[in-house]
Amino acid sequence: MLPAQARLRRRPEFTTVVRSGRRAGRPTMVVHLLPERPAHAGGEPARGPEARAMTPSGARAGFVVGKSVGNSVVRHRVTRRLRAAVREELDRLPATADLVVRARPEAATADWADLRSDLRRGLDRLLDRRAGR
Repeated sequence: MLPAQARLRRRPEFTTVVRSGRRAGRPTMVVHLLPERPAHAGGEPARGPEARAMTPSGARAGFVVGKSVGNSVVRHRVTRRLRAAVREELDRLPATADLVVRARPEAATADWADLRSDLRRGLDRLLDRRAGR
């Protein structure tokens, strides 16, 4: 399980990452990375002392697993596997990064090694591009 502060939860946060971030397509997923989240990532901006408390202090991740992947049981299994794979890779990301992983229908039949490999390769591509290589 990812800690609560490491998860994207609101629709505007997902939308910002998908629209403004970089994307790497893999056979089982599409990885979206926004290396620098906006000051007010989604929703109404917070004011006062609560603004500092609400500011996330590390990389965050969110998952999109639609009905095209499969039924509820399959979608939840894919989400759990993706969450575990992202947990292993989260420390590679900048502290201000937001990540969205969108599962493709092929993720339903992929094994753990394939999902992990696709995530690593997608992140390698995005992080190398960010570093200017």
